[in-house]
Amino acid sequence: MTEHVLFVCKSCSFSSTERKYMNQTGGDHLLTQLSNLYENWSLQSEFAIQEVECLSGCDRSCTIAFSAPNKATLMFGDLPPLESAAEILKFSEKYFTSSTGIIPRQERPEALKKGILARIPPLPHTTQASF
Repeated sequence: MTEHVLFVCKSCSFSSTERKYMNQTGGDHLLTQLSNLYENWSLQSEFAIQEVECLSGCDRSCTIAFSAPNKATLMFGDLPPLESAAEILKFSEKYFTSSTGIIPRQERPEALKKGILARIPPLPHTTQASF
């Protein structure tokens, strides 16, 4: 079982002006593009791609999130569904090798240099309240 996950919203619109393109949502197009590249990806056994119904980034679609234990969860939007899959996988490789999950803006592929929607800290190692 992999510990690194790329969540992809399958409900995202194709663009800010089009809900669907060729009868598919932008999220469906992005999932198809990622799936095609994933077949020959070197991190296939280390990184899962998980489609989700909604990531609530509806005004910033296409929306994705990267998550792993003991790393920050990063959520991005404004990704073009037909052009960003290869750059998303490049970023996934950087996220995988990072001990914290934080990738400086200047080290991100172009499609992920902007559009960050959230950086959620990892869960604390203890379950006790910290206050």
